[in-house]
Amino acid sequence: MKETLKQHRQERQQGLSRSSIRDTILGFQDGVVNTLGLVLGVASAVQNTKIVLISGLVTTFAESISMAAVAYTSTKAAHEFYESQLEREKKEIQDIPQIETEEIREIYHKKGFRGKQLSSIVKKITSNKKLWLGTMMAEELKLFPEDYESPLKSTFVVGISAVIGSLVPIIPFFVFSVKPGMISALFLSILCLFIVGAVKAKFTIGNWKKSGIEMAVLGTLAAVAGYFIGSLLGVVYG
Repeated sequence: MKETLKQHRQERQQGLSRSSIRDTILGFQDGVVNTLGLVLGVASAVQNTKIVLISGLVTTFAESISMAAVAYTSTKAAHEFYESQLEREKKEIQDIPQIETEEIREIYHKKGFRGKQLSSIVKKITSNKKLWLGTMMAEELKLFPEDYESPLKSTFVVGISAVIGSLVPIIPFFVFSVKPGMISALFLSILCLFIVGAVKAKFTIGNWKKSGIEMAVLGTLAAVAGYFIGSLLGVVYG
């Protein structure tokens, strides 16, 4: 039984560490969709493989740096918010322990505990400041440390994922001419988006087929928009 419990906790901890899957999907999806729309638009406008490759590669690195920067600032802001709330709770436990104790009592009273059992729980929690602080953060504020990753880690994951995703629609143009390259880029991107959507459903609540189709459809819509805008510009300035 102890071994089973230990294994369950290890699996749970691994699952929590997989919260970076969010950053991976964000970076990859954004890279594929944005670059796919751009290369199809440019390809339909200029009909020149070299220009498509240059514009695609420029977009790849500019997009990836931008996504990484956004990931860093947003994750850093969220992390700082968590730390500020943690410090506030520490101060309140230190300065107004009576009120904080009553808040613990109220939390567990709402969970259905009464009488001696409730008093025992409150005493147990408030006798350990680390446990007390963790309980206040989780139960009162609904803030959990595993939800706030290192900004540098998030930056790295998003940036690398964006590079990989951005390269997907570009690769066919290294091999094919413009028209076959456009078709290949579209189908390869849709396939990759479907796979990523399906994998996302494994880590969240949802049907893998529905999630895969949803992500693939969004990518297709972006590609179609890019294609028609490129075709229009090609007619106007061609």
